[in-house]
Amino acid sequence: MNAAEQANSIEFASKIATVVGLFKGEFPDLRVDLKPWANDRETRDLVDPDSIDLGFHFPGVSRLFRCRSLLVQIRLHPDPDTEERRVIGLEVAGFDHRGKQWTLSTIDNWAFSGSLSPDPTCGERLKQCCRQTLALFSNSPDAAQ
Repeated sequence: MNAAEQANSIEFASKIATVVGLFKGEFPDLRVDLKPWANDRETRDLVDPDSIDLGFHFPGVSRLFRCRSLLVQIRLHPDPDTEERRVIGLEVAGFDHRGKQWTLSTIDNWAFSGSLSPDPTCGERLKQCCRQTLALFSNSPDAAQ
C-alpha cells in the first residue's frame, strides 16, 4: 500500500520519513515517491494492504544499480491477538523501461535475483539501508499499527 496512505499516526509518519532519509542519505540523487501505485481499481486489487510501499527514482538510468527506479516494500504481518502489525522484512526491486530487472528480499536469503543485479558495492549499501530500516521498525513493537 502506498506509504502516504499508511502514515496514519505521527509516530508512523515519522518512521516513514526516517526511511526516506536513510535511502536519500546513502543515495542523494534519489527522488522519493510516497504513492508509487496508481489509484485505479485494477492496481488497487493487486496492492498488499500489509506493506508500506515507497518508490525511489534516479535522475536517469543508474549504471551502478542497473535500473531507473527502486520499489521498496516494507512487509508487515498482522498479529491477530493484538491487532498490531510487525515488520517481517523488506523487498526491493529495480526497474527500468523493460520492467523488473532484479529483486532483493530480506525475508529470504538477502541475495539479489533477476536478469541483472546492482554493482556489489552499491548492493551492500542498499542492504545497509534495509538493515537500518528493519532496526528502526523493530525498536517499537507497535510502530506499524
